[in-house]
Amino acid sequence: MRNMNYKDMFSARTEEVRLVVESYLPPVEGHQSTVLAAMDYSVRAGGKRLRPMLMEETYRLFGGQGKEIEPFMAAIEMIHTSSLIHDDLPCMDNDTLRRGLPTAWVKFGYDMAVLAGDGLLIYSMETAAKALSMTDRPDLVARCMGILAEKTGIFGMIGGQTVDVELAGKPVPREKLDFIYRLKTGALLEAAMMIGAVLGGGDEKQLKLVEKMASCLGLAFQIQDDILDMTSSAEVLGKHVHSDEKNHKTTYVTLEGIEKAKQDVERISVEAISCLHELPGQNEFLEALIRILVNREK
Repeated sequence: MRNMNYKDMFSARTEEVRLVVESYLPPVEGHQSTVLAAMDYSVRAGGKRLRPMLMEETYRLFGGQGKEIEPFMAAIEMIHTSSLIHDDLPCMDNDTLRRGLPTAWVKFGYDMAVLAGDGLLIYSMETAAKALSMTDRPDLVARCMGILAEKTGIFGMIGGQTVDVELAGKPVPREKLDFIYRLKTGALLEAAMMIGAVLGGGDEKQLKLVEKMASCLGLAFQIQDDILDMTSSAEVLGKHVHSDEKNHKTTYVTLEGIEKAKQDVERISVEAISCLHELPGQNEFLEALIRILVNREK
């Protein structure tokens, strides 16, 4: 199949994943409807649905065919969205535009945005737990819930965000920048693909290889994000550009230069695909998806 058709498949799969994710959103009703509306608005705002898509494609790579993957697909997108809500707050990146729409704090207020981010974070685990009744291997579901919590928390995404916030506006040495990228961006990608592998029946050796593949993908993805922040436009990205420069943030581009950054994106993405080729089974779309994501223009 030609590469241009993979992009069409990506668009179609994004829509399929969107429907799965949104089917797990709680109804907007009751006395707490304002926070539910903010949660609903933020998840439905759009996006590539990258993490749940990678999760499902990894699950399929290992031969998974059941429905127990779907609550985890919704859960990880809820966690990702919660991080975006908090990232956009005035105390963090102070952004007013996300996916071409007003950010949650702009539309619903600072207080409600904080609660919406918290609400999605907690509701994600409630959602993931629904998989327990959808499989004859609840032990695997429980393990995946542990992976999801670990990769989200202080030893994962939140740990990376902590160092990122502490060093905002200050020079960041390369080793700490790598730490931030590995945790803040890479950890959720690792969770997504590792959960797909575990539920699909992968063994421990394969799980380690999947984790390495996802880590490489996360690093390449974040460096490409830095490049786009310098070279793209708000119209293309759906969010303000040059925000890193505005916030005096050290990025891979400011440390290494844009040409070196582009070369490293290619090198690291090749390493991710090399890991994929060492795994059993075949998923041509997953390989194409990795290439599309690290070479994206928005």
